[in-house]
Amino acid sequence: MLLCFQHNLLGDLACFFHRSPRLFQFHLYRIQISHLSRFLRSQDGIDVRNYGHLDGLPEAKRLGATLLGVEPTDVLVGGNSSLSLMYCCILFAHAFGLRPGAAPWSHEGKVRFLCPVPGYDRHFAICDTFGIEMIPVPLTGAGPDMDKVEALVRRDPTIKGIWCVPKYSNPTGETYSDETVARIAALPRAAGSGFVVMWDNAYAVHDLGPERIQLADLMGLARKAGTADAVLLTASTSKVTYAGAGISFLASAPETLARFAKHLGVHTIGANKVNQLAHARFLPDTATLETHMRRHAAILAPKFRCVLETLEQRLQALNIAEWSQPKGGYFVSLDTQPGLARQVVELCTQAGVKLTPAGATFPLGQDPENRNIRIAPTFPSLDELQQSMEVLVTAIELATLRARSTGA
Repeated sequence: MLLCFQHNLLGDLACFFHRSPRLFQFHLYRIQISHLSRFLRSQDGIDVRNYGHLDGLPEAKRLGATLLGVEPTDVLVGGNSSLSLMYCCILFAHAFGLRPGAAPWSHEGKVRFLCPVPGYDRHFAICDTFGIEMIPVPLTGAGPDMDKVEALVRRDPTIKGIWCVPKYSNPTGETYSDETVARIAALPRAAGSGFVVMWDNAYAVHDLGPERIQLADLMGLARKAGTADAVLLTASTSKVTYAGAGISFLASAPETLARFAKHLGVHTIGANKVNQLAHARFLPDTATLETHMRRHAAILAPKFRCVLETLEQRLQALNIAEWSQPKGGYFVSLDTQPGLARQVVELCTQAGVKLTPAGATFPLGQDPENRNIRIAPTFPSLDELQQSMEVLVTAIELATLRARSTGA
């Protein structure tokens, strides 16, 4: 993922290809806390300035239910980061056991996790923090290779979970098929004790065009399969309102949420309910949310077109790279010829365009083919984006030419 562009003549650094939203997107959400001063009570009369209500305000739960496709009673509302909720899920499962009746993972010796690749580096960092061994599983364009996933889970009871970014996956942009979601919902029945599905639906409403891709209902399928206590769904408003001041959501079966809340209650007395109320009033229903996200799409779609058109015009006829064609989300996944991603990164750095290290989309930063690069075109301006894309495609051409001339 490209991060910054260095103006070589001036020597200064400007934020460039960062996963963050652009400032213009923040202007779409303007809530002044002072405007809430006369209305600091929820629909149930809760004074949002006070302690308590660990699981969140009712109206904030409804917003989370809309994002995650579940019932409000299935939702717990957190702070600004769904990543914090995911970390707590793994922490509580590791230290205490999270599913009803499950032993702590730390009491069971080796723990392994399935990681669809290319994937999200922060998921991998959570596993690495707890010493959890990560098993890469290839993505197919419709989600993880479920034949491989099911085979691994059946034969290895030390596998305790799987990471999923099911809609507009980071970084490939693919959305899991209905069949894949149904098979994931059934997965805990074949797995060892304490197995969890970590369902990070970060881009649930982040469509780039008028077509709204529908994701199958994991919670509904899990209830039919008898595995609802093993699925942990997360989302947030980080790329809906303010990246650093949104609200987050965790959904699961009531018994699993109750166990989670028991341990969360030691960690905190409650999240920021003033912020929850602000969000619930800004996005009171599905129609308002969809209208708001269309405004985001109007800003982001031209940037994705810039990336894809540059790749197509400069590289497609050469047949030296492949890339995803996302219909939503925040990323484009680019594959060079095998063995060249690190060299492309270095060439871009020399030209003033800094990328994340090659391999960041694989566990422990180790891309076995050394070919994947994640592109996030959301932060830079269109002019900056075009400049950086010219540098990137030129670096790919040069690295490929060098490899062919040396027979590498």
